Amino acid sequence: MNRKIWMISGITTLSIFFIFVLLLGIALLIPTEQAQEDLESLAFEDLRLKTDGVPDLQFYDSADGEELGYRHYPASSEENVLILLHGSGYHSAYLSPMATHLANQDIAHVYTPDLRGHGAETESRGSADYIGQVEDDLKHLITHIRQDHEEASLFLGGHSSGGGTAIRFAGGEHEQELSGYVLIAPYIHHDAPTNQAEDTWSNPNIPRIIGLEISNTLGISLFNNLDVISFNMPASMRDGTETLTYDYDLQLSMHPRDDYEQDLQALPENTLLLVGSADESFQAGEYRPLFEKHSQADVIKKEEMTHFSTLTDPRAQAVIADWLENIN
Repeated sequence: MNRKIWMISGITTLSIFFIFVLLLGIALLIPTEQAQEDLESLAFEDLRLKTDGVPDLQFYDSADGEELGYRHYPASSEENVLILLHGSGYHSAYLSPMATHLANQDIAHVYTPDLRGHGAETESRGSADYIGQVEDDLKHLITHIRQDHEEASLFLGGHSSGGGTAIRFAGGEHEQELSGYVLIAPYIHHDAPTNQAEDTWSNPNIPRIIGLEISNTLGISLFNNLDVISFNMPASMRDGTETLTYDYDLQLSMHPRDDYEQDLQALPENTLLLVGSADESFQAGEYRPLFEKHSQADVIKKEEMTHFSTLTDPRAQAVIADWLENIN
């Protein structure tokens, strides 16, 4: 009798395993939707990207030996340094309006890295080697920058997914001493109240993401190099240096963890969050209650600003300049 029960139990377990493998295989085989170039998603006209005056790339060595690029906007004052991270789909050049203003006003030296998998010089577009590699890259960049600014107050900031990356860094394990964070319309999490119900910018491959989440929970990361999201960047913004798909490792590396509340709680008191009331990507009105519950951040919402005009609007530039100037 016991043998019969054991055999039935074994057959049931084996059947469940094969069903799981079949469903996982189906999920992984579902292709990610291709990035569209004719879909109106964000107000890209507010970006007004100009390549004139954008500093040339410099390079630092990452943990795995790959040279990663960054741009330096020098200031005369050595009081503040701001590392400002770009969002998804493009690279550090689009941060030039904000970085140029802060440097020209001698508010801060500004460094804008091309995150792993991004930019004109990347060796692995849209890909990371493991979840958390972008954080490890930032640790090396901070150490590199510290060599030239030993006494300065060093802040980490980011726009959109770059802001999410900064939040993830705050909640991670690192020995780098930072003076605060500057978050500009940051991505929090797909379950966060700040997320829009309908997103015309990105095309996440939900079945594949779920499948990879399950396989990674089981310790299987073999398929993490599969792309899981694409971005609908208009043709007018494309020049061959954009990154329109991410694999699973890179996608997770650039966002707060699933327990995003814990990452928010790790932010220090010296944290600024700026968002525009007309942001097309996120629910601007949800930032204040979320951050008041889980952090001590200063949350500022500026009327009529879009997702990108928080970088180009003089009012936005003044907010960040004033905060950095008076925080020390």
